[in-house]
Amino acid sequence: MLDSTIKNQLSSHFSALTGNIELVLALDESNKSKELDTLANDLAELSPRISIRQDHQAARRPAMQVLGEQGTSITFAGVPMGHEFTSLVLAVLHSGGVATKADEAQRTQIQALDKTLNFEIYISLSCQTCPAVVQALNTMAALNPRVNVTMIDGALFQEEVEQRNIMAVPTVYLNGELFSQGAISLNDILNKVDEGAAARQAELLNEKDPYDVLVVGGGPAGASAAIYAARKGLRTGIVAERFGGQVADTMAIENFISVKATEGPKLVAQLEEHVKEYNVDVIDNQRAARLDSDNRAITLDNGATLQSKSLILATGARWREMNVPGEREYRGHGVAYCPHCDGPLFKGKSVAVIGGGNSGIEAAIDLANIVEHVTVLEFADTLRADDVLVKKAQSLTNVTIITNAATTEIVGDGNKVTGLNYTDRETQQSQHVALAGVFVQIGLVPNTEWLKDSGLDLSSFGEITIDDKGATNLPGVFAAGDATTTPFKQIIIAMGAGASASLGAFDYLIRHSDDQAQSDAA
Repeated sequence: MLDSTIKNQLSSHFSALTGNIELVLALDESNKSKELDTLANDLAELSPRISIRQDHQAARRPAMQVLGEQGTSITFAGVPMGHEFTSLVLAVLHSGGVATKADEAQRTQIQALDKTLNFEIYISLSCQTCPAVVQALNTMAALNPRVNVTMIDGALFQEEVEQRNIMAVPTVYLNGELFSQGAISLNDILNKVDEGAAARQAELLNEKDPYDVLVVGGGPAGASAAIYAARKGLRTGIVAERFGGQVADTMAIENFISVKATEGPKLVAQLEEHVKEYNVDVIDNQRAARLDSDNRAITLDNGATLQSKSLILATGARWREMNVPGEREYRGHGVAYCPHCDGPLFKGKSVAVIGGGNSGIEAAIDLANIVEHVTVLEFADTLRADDVLVKKAQSLTNVTIITNAATTEIVGDGNKVTGLNYTDRETQQSQHVALAGVFVQIGLVPNTEWLKDSGLDLSSFGEITIDDKGATNLPGVFAAGDATTTPFKQIIIAMGAGASASLGAFDYLIRHSDDQAQSDAA
């Protein structure tokens, strides 16, 4: 199942194991069980520390439990290939004594958990957000035997998914109760299960010295700004809710100049690695809540305050919502925003895509390979997507495109989506489409709500107004990327804007260093 190149790489990695690993297999007669059996044997052949035994009592089949010598347990229900193969490899390494990437504070916090935590996480193998959540939970399980984690491939365990009415991934259950949906970081998980964690984090953050440049946001613009600031020898910090931002949810990137093709998570990992090459204080898993422009300080959700001589705001954007009845009620229960993540949960069903731009038509093309039928609804009288995409979508027999369609309501049975209503803008007649899922792809909205009372100039769309150096109307406050009035929202443009804002901040600091010194002395 694994080719020779991967086996050679894994053999090298597994040589670092210091403890024995037992792979416990629960199999049936299915082809997926045969695949899992082959995968387990391939792994066992690569290290004398890995052994296999069968479990004839387990309820979920196929499944593979990774048991460590310290009593740790991590289970994969399904065949963890695709995006989850890395999760499996890390589970083996960490259960076998190889250090996790958790920092000292996180390790201490995890090991101090004194209650039983049984996590179940439903994923799809095409979901790029899922592995980060799986790996965060697996890190906890590898460090504390009281924490047990089971990854469940929703596409393989459809009956279970339907019983729990799961229509979005990743979905996490803790001790049988819904715990979270969507991306969630290790710190956020710990904050939810460990009372008092947020207060302890805030106390540590409050002790940090002021920065020369503090970047808010960890997407392409923020990463670029931090690198440029650090290269100037400035004391640089970057605070982000999630490093990589929306890029982490992007499947294919084919317009990043000099790189023919890449994927969002890969680019995010490269960005983070590049930032950490410099002396940048990276504070992740923290959301900015308030800007104090007088003191150039950022207050976080947990109450901590970070101060800096200059600020660069690069908080990016998120998917725009339709704001029609039923959308929020059925979010995660048929209403979705990531076709790559949630598409496999709708296998064999009918879905709709709202939006006829590039993202909407690309979503329709991708979903057409999975679902029974895709209906594309576009408000305008023509599609806005590139012609090559439109022609591809029109060539698919299970894709219907409707223009001049104003979606008015998402309809459901109280548990999940059953259809949607729209108005034909030409005839003004109301129409109904029966379906199981709605994928909303109608553009972006800037993450700037937290700035509305800051004195910062915002456009009518909520974007931060900047000049050609990335400067805002507030002295020492700069901005870059999709959260700003920059007209084109592209990764490469965001990176350039981040560099410009950083150089603008450097120029500001040079010109105002005497003023700052006098202010500090006072």
